[in-house]
Amino acid sequence: MGEAEARGACGKDSASLAINPMPHILFVEDSKLVSDAVRETLEGEGWRVETCADGYVALLLIKSERRYDLLLLDNELPNVNGLELARRARELPHRKETPIIMLSASECVRDAHLAGADTFLRKPQDIGKIVETIARLLNISGNLA
Repeated sequence: MGEAEARGACGKDSASLAINPMPHILFVEDSKLVSDAVRETLEGEGWRVETCADGYVALLLIKSERRYDLLLLDNELPNVNGLELARRARELPHRKETPIIMLSASECVRDAHLAGADTFLRKPQDIGKIVETIARLLNISGNLA
């Protein structure tokens, strides 16, 4: 599966880069309820969010040259888990410095950091911290919820 097929298997971008130079976030989450709620929150900040529900498809996107300013990963995903996505991202020269947040109900805090995640947020209790965490990692200031 190439990048074009991967794009078709994932959610749509919230805006075009040419129109909106705001941060572009890849959010990998297989729960549609969580994915939709978090995407809407982040889009409310004016940020571009691309969602993906499958770990293998997300891996193809991470390997691609697409611009992602931050990766927001669940751990429990079909085909490739979030820990493996973080590890693989850190092996890629163009993703070594990309901030990674692991957002998961899994008990994998230590493993997430060892895999390369900058921050671990626990579902559901830390969902309210996503905006401030992304803003901190991307050095964004302003009117944050």
